[in-house]
Formats: sequence, C-alpha cells, structure tokens
Amino acid sequence: MEQIARTTAQIGAALRRCRRSAGLSQAALAAKTKLRQATISALEKGEAGTRLHTLVHVMAALRVEIVIRERTKAGTNIEDVF
Repeated sequence: MEQIARTTAQIGAALRRCRRSAGLSQAALAAKTKLRQATISALEKGEAGTRLHTLVHVMAALRVEIVIRERTKAGTNIEDVF
C-alpha cells in the first residue's frame, strides 16, 4: 500500500495503518522492536523528539520503506501542499 506523507502527523498515521494492517498492537510492535509502547504511541502521533533511528527501526519491523521524490504540485495555494 503506497501512502504519501508530508508531515510528522501523516507519517505517524501511515505507520499506524501499517501496524494495524500487520495485525499488531502497539504493545506487540514495541516488544518486536524492543521499544516502549509509549515510544510507538508518540511516533504514531507524530510527536516531536522521535529519533530518525527509531523511525527506521520501526519501519524495518513493519517491513516498509521511505521513497524520496519531488512533491507533486497540488495547486498554487500553500494549504493545498499539506
């Protein structure tokens, strides 16, 4: 499933969808990654302070990856970009 995310909240929501699609609870994902459940929760909420290493570790556990590309042009209004 391909998803576009441009904000930390959108990245967190995408990870939540992936986790749920994998049939994992936050606690199960935390156990799988040896992280605290609170860390998984904060990541899924898009809270500031999450380390890049943590994001990559969780993504590996969920078997997903990031693809970097130029933004699509949604319109001239900045609100259309987000």
